[in-house]
Amino acid sequence: MAEGIYVGALLVATPLLDDPNFRRSVVLILEHDEDRGTLGVVLNRPSDISVTQVLPSWDSLVTGPSVLFQGGPVQTDSALALAAVPSGEEPLGWRRLHSPTPAVARLGTVDLDAPPEILAGEITQMRIFAGYAGWSAGQLEAEIRQGAWYLVDAEPGDTFHSDPESLWRAVLRRQRNELAFVATFPDDPNMN
Repeated sequence: MAEGIYVGALLVATPLLDDPNFRRSVVLILEHDEDRGTLGVVLNRPSDISVTQVLPSWDSLVTGPSVLFQGGPVQTDSALALAAVPSGEEPLGWRRLHSPTPAVARLGTVDLDAPPEILAGEITQMRIFAGYAGWSAGQLEAEIRQGAWYLVDAEPGDTFHSDPESLWRAVLRRQRNELAFVATFPDDPNMN
């Protein structure tokens, strides 16, 4: 389990968090500044909207499922893309996430206004998110203290998990402490 909030960490919603925007969500932290706040994207909310419908020129570069992901409740009319590169190179149109963890060392944001052709041979995986999650300075820390989030380390496969809807359980299950048991928490405790 991670100590403090940092770029590349995962926020995993606790079973107590029932806000529909974040229920059973896994959020990758993209920016964190104690004075300005925190920004991240929800990794496990694929939508029904295909990338072809919104950004057709990027569709061939997207890692399946080829849909927009609901990145969070803020600015849902805008898109943000994450992509992985195969090496230490920084291709044009891609900006590295500055993280202390090797799990996201090859991960960065994509300039969706750039021509997709310049990144076509440069990236290995990519997902596009509609909107993002944001917290003002101190807000996320308070939510963690209140028991809304677990803060854990990311692993390389989390961002482009092949079955996004199972990511919440998968991240919890691999923890080496009591959090592994939370993965078995029923969707509806009243049905238990």
